[in-house]
Amino acid sequence: MARLLVPALIFIALVVAAVASLGTPLITSVATSFHVPLGSAQWTLTVALLSGAVATPVLGRLGAGPHRRAAILATLAVVVAGSALTVLPLPFAWLLAGRAAQGVGLGLTALMMGVARDHLPERRGAAVISLISVVSIIGAGVGYPLAALLAELGGVRAAYGLGLAVTAAALLTAWRSVPEAPEGRSARVDVAGAVVLAAALLLVLFLAGERILWSGHLAVAAGLAVVAVVLLCLWAVIELRGTTPLVDVRAMRHPAVAGANLATFAGGIGMYLLLTLITRYAQTPHGAGYGFGLTTFAAGLVLVPFSVLGFVAGQLTPRIRTRIAGPLLLAGSAVVVGGGFALFAAARTNLAELFAAMGVLGFGVGGFSAAMPGVILAVTPKSETSSAMSVNYVVRSVGYSLGSALGGLILAAGTGPGHLFPDDNAYTTAALAGIGAMAITTLTSLALARRRPPEA
Repeated sequence: MARLLVPALIFIALVVAAVASLGTPLITSVATSFHVPLGSAQWTLTVALLSGAVATPVLGRLGAGPHRRAAILATLAVVVAGSALTVLPLPFAWLLAGRAAQGVGLGLTALMMGVARDHLPERRGAAVISLISVVSIIGAGVGYPLAALLAELGGVRAAYGLGLAVTAAALLTAWRSVPEAPEGRSARVDVAGAVVLAAALLLVLFLAGERILWSGHLAVAAGLAVVAVVLLCLWAVIELRGTTPLVDVRAMRHPAVAGANLATFAGGIGMYLLLTLITRYAQTPHGAGYGFGLTTFAAGLVLVPFSVLGFVAGQLTPRIRTRIAGPLLLAGSAVVVGGGFALFAAARTNLAELFAAMGVLGFGVGGFSAAMPGVILAVTPKSETSSAMSVNYVVRSVGYSLGSALGGLILAAGTGPGHLFPDDNAYTTAALAGIGAMAITTLTSLALARRRPPEA
């Protein structure tokens, strides 16, 4: 069973990550095809991230119970239905609904990890969990150029058709390969906690995506940020008092878990910031005084080194993990990502330098993603694997959203009156901010390494 199970788990994790990322390269095409503003088209990406962030802890709790297989199949069915909505000739609102349904699939990554930990030998399971974590990141690098190429050849519906095909294949794969959860488990979903968390995450991701709100209506943005913090505090109280919490907040206070999630948050900001900077820089027309004027498809090819070296790092990390502690691997990977920022800040006059920076970023992200599950799961019971990793995914998603927003704010601040594109120095400023985020990640990881790891 393990011989078929491993490729099935990796394939499903790759598919849901790639499909959720389809919104990124298609934003301009959606705006043109549906005659909507770019800000509205941006929601084809934001709504997928939002639904994924909300669905992840709920699915993580279901994954801790006896109906994990049913939850996986039902979720993939929702993703397939959403993919069909994106392909059918329906109005823009239906496209957003379809993208929201596709985003729900992001919650399956943690469940794939739970299956691997339950049904594979310990060492093999740890390696597969690391690989699942990596492909959930590099899936964007796989989906981006393919979607861009299909959009150029056959339009936006053709690109979303790719999502329908691969999600249907993932559903069939799960139906044939994913086993039932071990007996003796039970899990109930905390509905009140899920609703409050959904509201808080909606505000967080909305604020992260609406850069105009921060620049033009700072007081409103600050007020909404306060509301989001209050909702998150209320959610924590509900989880602490509930008998069947959506997330075991007490376990989150464990130094290893809290530190790992803090490192994920800061690292997510930096990692996605550099990804955003490089792809945007590559597509900036020569008339701005810099940039390469690449098409969407050609800019997607810049992500190839990111995916390839990320996969290589993911393969190497489990072997290195036998000699080096997980937190030290996190710190080393954060330093590598920081090196990618330094390279981008110092050298970006030709495409080879952009490819190099993207490759360094991929290697660092791959190592970080592969090492992170081991740090958290070392102090997490088997039955709570899906729940613990789902929380880490939510933290990572929020970090990614804030990283993208931070890059947009810095570049917007560096855009002069009457200019369409920011000054080249704004990219350097954003790169320095990313180095700061990775420095925080490195220091947090080193602090984790100094603690003696307790028993699970």
